[in-house]
Amino acid sequence: MTHLGILHQTFTLELGAGVFIKGDVRVNEEGGRKPVLLFAHGFKGFKDWAFFPYASERFARQDFAVVTFNFSHNGVNEHDFDELDKFGQNTYSQEQQDLSAVLSAVLEGKLPLAERLDNEQIVIVGHSRGGGNSVLLAAEHPEIRGVVTWNGIADVNLFGAAFREQVLQDGVGYVENARTKQQMPIGAVFFEDLDRNKEQLDITAKAAALRTPVLFIQGTQDSERLLEGYRSLQKAAPHHRFATLEGATHTFGAVHPFAGTTDDLERAIALTGAFFAPLLKRAAAGE
Repeated sequence: MTHLGILHQTFTLELGAGVFIKGDVRVNEEGGRKPVLLFAHGFKGFKDWAFFPYASERFARQDFAVVTFNFSHNGVNEHDFDELDKFGQNTYSQEQQDLSAVLSAVLEGKLPLAERLDNEQIVIVGHSRGGGNSVLLAAEHPEIRGVVTWNGIADVNLFGAAFREQVLQDGVGYVENARTKQQMPIGAVFFEDLDRNKEQLDITAKAAALRTPVLFIQGTQDSERLLEGYRSLQKAAPHHRFATLEGATHTFGAVHPFAGTTDDLERAIALTGAFFAPLLKRAAAGE
């Protein structure tokens, strides 16, 4: 499919019985192979949420080959949150497996439009929980040339102590989706995974040790939990880049269904492209 000069094809990666990653590849139809930009959604997000299709096309027009995807247990199959059973069994370790599977598919030329993807130049952008996941992925995969987080988390535990204890005791707890009003299940497996993999999932420590360049973009009108995490990252990993967007909310003012772009979203897109440009020039020069 082509939309105003942008080639767009879908894909499905099978990870096991009934476990899939569904995604999209967008790339400018002009020119040769393009640097690959992986674009990861966050908690209660999905590849077609709000600004993801729009921003993906904007990045494709900046000459990236953009890969968006649904994490295998994000709760979305055909439409938003029609697989709540999978959502309740999601873990960070599963999401890292998903990201590694997408990265491997790029490296092995198994995605659509593979002939247009320069798999020696790969970067990643993650929003919210996807931002934290992007840092964790880059810490394990030197193939990633650069990372940008959009209002990314610094702590994998998104919940309070009382909720954790209730889930571990009862086996499941619920959080409301403010938009759909659904009660979203969180299984005990989520917290068990955090306990079992504390070091591997320590976003702040991984960022502090990471030599792959990272840009952390943070809006000042986000939640206090994320703002506190942003300050922690600044303190722990001062060798990285930080961009504070005054007045920007967690979603840069964008809503779902998408009602159009915003100044803050455009600032995030512009900062992201400008950050990656010199990294990719160096990569192209073989440095």
